[in-house]
Amino acid sequence: FVKKGEVVAVENDSIIVDVGLKSEGIVPLRELDPTKSKEIKAGDNIEVFVERFEGRSGNAILSYEKAQREDAWEILSKSFENKEVVTGIIKGKIRGGFSVELSKTLAFLPGSQIDNRQISTDTKELIGKPLEVMILKMDKYRGNIVVSSKAISEIEIKKQREKLLTNIKEGSILEGRIKNITDYGAFIDLGGIDGLVHITDIAWR
Repeated sequence: FVKKGEVVAVENDSIIVDVGLKSEGIVPLRELDPTKSKEIKAGDNIEVFVERFEGRSGNAILSYEKAQREDAWEILSKSFENKEVVTGIIKGKIRGGFSVELSKTLAFLPGSQIDNRQISTDTKELIGKPLEVMILKMDKYRGNIVVSSKAISEIEIKKQREKLLTNIKEGSILEGRIKNITDYGAFIDLGGIDGLVHITDIAWR
């Protein structure tokens, strides 16, 4: 569980924290980012995850990293429930897709869930860049989060389609983008809906 404590002392490789237990706890200094590890001092308040009430040294075993992950899971769970868009950073390519950092935790972006508009011939171009995604699945027990950028574009297309269907009628003059040309005509993207112009309806010029 996560508990707020007070920093009692900062030693060479650890922080001594009082979280109100029988004994003070120890947090490895390496768990803090370089800037925070230099700035933290006695008297500061810090949130930590209590791993064990008493270790070999008699002190409680605490973790700063796990407390950060717990906070991240709580925030992301709310975004998942509300189907909100969140922003992550693509950390690297892994089997079947990419790893994405979301609020101090890692998520999996399957290759099939990448927005077609974002697919690049050189996937290295995506590494280190921010990406808006929606959370598809969360399993805290296994520590798995699956995200999608494709889901966002699908929602946008659905809205465009609904708007177009509301306004379109026979005889409407529309402007579209040619998506594909075949022997029997051309497919036109009207904004959420594809239309077919048959070859017999295309002017010779």
